[in-house]
Amino acid sequence: MFLTALIYLDSYKLVNIKSILVTIGFGCLAAGASWYIYDAVDSHAMMDAGAYARYGAPILEETMKASYLFYLIRARRVGFMVDAAIQGFALGAGFALVENVYYLGSLHETNLLVWIIRGFGTAIMHGGATAIVGVVSKNLVDVKNSTSLLMFIPGIVAAIIIHSLFNHLIPASALGPVTTTALTVIAVPSLMLAAFTRSERATRDWLGVGFDNDAELLTMITTGGISMTRIGHYLDSIQNKFPSEAVVDMLCYLRLHLELAIQAKGILLMRESGFTVDPDANVQAKFDEMTYLQKSIGKTGLMALSPFLRTSNRDLWQMHMLKR
Repeated sequence: MFLTALIYLDSYKLVNIKSILVTIGFGCLAAGASWYIYDAVDSHAMMDAGAYARYGAPILEETMKASYLFYLIRARRVGFMVDAAIQGFALGAGFALVENVYYLGSLHETNLLVWIIRGFGTAIMHGGATAIVGVVSKNLVDVKNSTSLLMFIPGIVAAIIIHSLFNHLIPASALGPVTTTALTVIAVPSLMLAAFTRSERATRDWLGVGFDNDAELLTMITTGGISMTRIGHYLDSIQNKFPSEAVVDMLCYLRLHLELAIQAKGILLMRESGFTVDPDANVQAKFDEMTYLQKSIGKTGLMALSPFLRTSNRDLWQMHMLKR
């Protein structure tokens, strides 16, 4: 129910149902793998069950859940913090689904309060902790413009601490489990709302500035007014270093890059307004032409164009979005 609410709140609807179901499936696999590892640890009496629940399980389970999220972000399949939060919560939901099925078979308690604590509290904790990994990691990746594994450490550490704290408090006392579950159910939606608000504001700023700049530059190129700009002067300055045909190809490549960037931002703006955008049959042809121009220009030519190409993780993601 909470995952459905997150999907509904997302203005851009970039995470489709198929992707969410796949992510839930990976969450289920993470739970199965975690149980297998725990069974091996328990059979060798390597750690007391209580100590494992408080310290071992948070490290193992949060790392297992987050591994697929790391892949999604590094493969540029996540555009915004909102998307990272949804995918993270879906991973936690899949994990909690398997865990609660296990509890259903192993716990013979009929007290409804116990099941509320075990079911809802643990499920929200799992989803919320992994969603926090997604939000923190995606924010760092965008700010630092890097997909290094170091960008994911703060998020996973935060999730481990939250998970460990939850497992410390649950068995603490008669009041502890109820209070802990209530705090979890209140705190996680609050954190998600804050993440959604910040992400939507950042997205609107990025769309507004990026769209205007790209459109202005594309107009200069298509109307022939680029010769009097700093880009025109720059292209003139490198003509002695590249064949004239390569310079023309570089300008064509820049034009195509801008057209696709503007198209991607236009799709996002239309989705935010509630419109459904049909796939453009010409997009693949433009990507094929860009691939050809890349080979014609070469690595040196692309490096010469780099000052004018938007290549941040978010800008590169929009190209992946158009391809899909």
